[in-house]
Amino acid sequence: MTLDHFWLLFNGLSTTLEITFFSLLFGSMIAALLTLAMINKIPGLNLLSRTIILVFTGTPLLIQIFLVYSGPSQFEWIKDSFLWDYLRQAKICAIIALSFNTAAYSSLLFKGAIESVPRGEWDACKALGMNRWQTLAVIVPHAIRRVLPSYSNEVILVLKGTSLASSITIMDVMGYANQINGQTYDALMAFSAAGIIYLGMNGILVLIFKQLEKKALAFQS
Repeated sequence: MTLDHFWLLFNGLSTTLEITFFSLLFGSMIAALLTLAMINKIPGLNLLSRTIILVFTGTPLLIQIFLVYSGPSQFEWIKDSFLWDYLRQAKICAIIALSFNTAAYSSLLFKGAIESVPRGEWDACKALGMNRWQTLAVIVPHAIRRVLPSYSNEVILVLKGTSLASSITIMDVMGYANQINGQTYDALMAFSAAGIIYLGMNGILVLIFKQLEKKALAFQS
């Protein structure tokens, strides 16, 4: 493996970061909806939320990616609809699978953070005559500060999870590592180099979240 091969890995860096960003963006939105459905015990939606969480936390991410990528092609009505223009794209399928996967785990973190807010704050909101949604508007910011350390781990897991996207032909960092391995038969160097890139990205994320946690604690105090 030459230095040129190492730099080739960076061609997939933008794809890795793109999948990570959109998976976290859509995943956090879905997680917020799942959390609200569970916290407010909305009939029907509460059961649906818990079912989604059970499915996506109870099955391997790789299987989820394969099902989203290969499953829709088995249904003619999907192939004949506008959805097929999107579901035929491997990158979109990877983002969908990762979004729901991280949403399932994140919703549990969000729910736990909201429930961990001291009862006194809930009682204070109730004493002021706030309804359920007004109370959540006060409680959620406190919960976000509490969930930051745990959510930072989830962000890192999503970044590492994007490496599975190469299994459906996506040329991310791992995809180029597989290509280099196929050309050079030097698996040790190819995957070690890819690992170094992932390690560097994770290190940057850790530093970013440490700064966010410091600011959150300073604001809280």
